Amino acid sequence: MSDDGFGRYFEEFNVGDVYKHWPGRTITEMDNILFCMLTMNHHPLHIDANYAKDTQFGRNVVVGNLVVDIALGQSVRDVSGKAIANLGFEKIEFLAPTFHGDTIYSETTVLDKKESSSRPDRGVVTVETRAYNQRDDTVMRFKRAVLVPKRPEGSPSGRPAERPK
Repeated sequence: MSDDGFGRYFEEFNVGDVYKHWPGRTITEMDNILFCMLTMNHHPLHIDANYAKDTQFGRNVVVGNLVVDIALGQSVRDVSGKAIANLGFEKIEFLAPTFHGDTIYSETTVLDKKESSSRPDRGVVTVETRAYNQRDDTVMRFKRAVLVPKRPEGSPSGRPAERPK
């Protein structure tokens, strides 16, 4: 990781690298309710305990996009802390339910990297992030492409070179 400890330059990514993100995040009932209200997802499975008790889950299920956003946030320090932009997400998959009280952990694998054909100071890194709970059940995964700057010229430490006085 770069000297400042937040994010990576393009050169610091290697296909096959796996970054385990820390710390985990325990999802409370209030987290889920607030997220549902903020995003206007009023599905009763997420917000109505009486309704949810009669479903196959027997209780409320955390809305999937909250899990996506937690895993994405957990990955910022390792993956996109220096990013110019997230270029896109693909194939978001929900593999198992998440419940109130579950703790989400995540990890990211570098799948591909390629230099920009139009801008020599950057490249695109493609990664897959997986979220799992305290029981090691993988609950969600997604792929994304991130536009990442290259290390500034004349800066072997990763910090911008000082300007002459």
